[in-house]
Amino acid sequence: MATKSRAVVMRRNGPPEVLGIEELALAPLVRGEVRLRTLASAVNHSDLQIRAGHWPILREPRFPYVPGLEAVGEVVEVADGVSEFAVGDRAWTAMQGFGGVRAERDGGYAEFFTVPASVLAPLPAGVDAVAFAAIGLAGVTAIEGMRRLGPLGGKTLVISGATGGVGAVAAGLGRALGAEVIALERNSPAPQPGSADAVLDSVAGPLFPTLVSALRPEGRYCIVGAAAGGDVAFDVWSLLDGRALTGYSTETLDGTVLRRATQELIRLRLPPPPTRVLPLAEAARAHALIEERAVRGRVVLVP
Repeated sequence: MATKSRAVVMRRNGPPEVLGIEELALAPLVRGEVRLRTLASAVNHSDLQIRAGHWPILREPRFPYVPGLEAVGEVVEVADGVSEFAVGDRAWTAMQGFGGVRAERDGGYAEFFTVPASVLAPLPAGVDAVAFAAIGLAGVTAIEGMRRLGPLGGKTLVISGATGGVGAVAAGLGRALGAEVIALERNSPAPQPGSADAVLDSVAGPLFPTLVSALRPEGRYCIVGAAAGGDVAFDVWSLLDGRALTGYSTETLDGTVLRRATQELIRLRLPPPPTRVLPLAEAARAHALIEERAVRGRVVLVP
């Protein structure tokens, strides 16, 4: 039975170098909890924002802090009151106070993680942990955002930020759902006005009015991120022909939605996006690579 865990720990905000490796004691489980050995933990843009201090950690004391919004693992211990998981099962969790700004629990940048059974989603026994982690929270964000766009079969779907984590997964997901996907990268030409039925946007900023203009009458836009900033402007008259603007955030994610999305992602058999795998001890390098835009797709940490 594990009593200690190597983890990435922050003791202050700052550049990637504030991420160091420490050995932490593991508290005994309480009723309803599950402990998992981490197999893979994807790095998210939110992790970088929190580390840099742009998004405050909403707890006191804020430090020490273990980052990581998501993790895939293998169950090593279950507490009383848990019947849906057994030792050896594979499962994963994301958000729901796991790392993130709420930081109710240590996050996924660690050898072991401990969560209530209610926030876990089961995974098939033979799942490739790294491949699934590369889809992971990005896939949940994409599939729940697309749910707000309505049926996509036979529709033209514009996806911004296609080299980033969510965008890269969303492009494959959109195609799997039967859409004609226009995947926008940094230097892609702008989509033509009135050329799309739907837009999934993780960039916003100056690109926002172009994306709204790309919608046909009755088209739908869903924002799932704003890598270029949340201050936007557009021609409000463009809404008079029935265009609809909405959004989705995994800050509202709960166990029920996580399990539903997980089942759908597994059923669709999506190929993972381009993935860079690094050891847990190189979390600082992982953050630097993402900040420098030196990687496409997702970065996954493994113990």
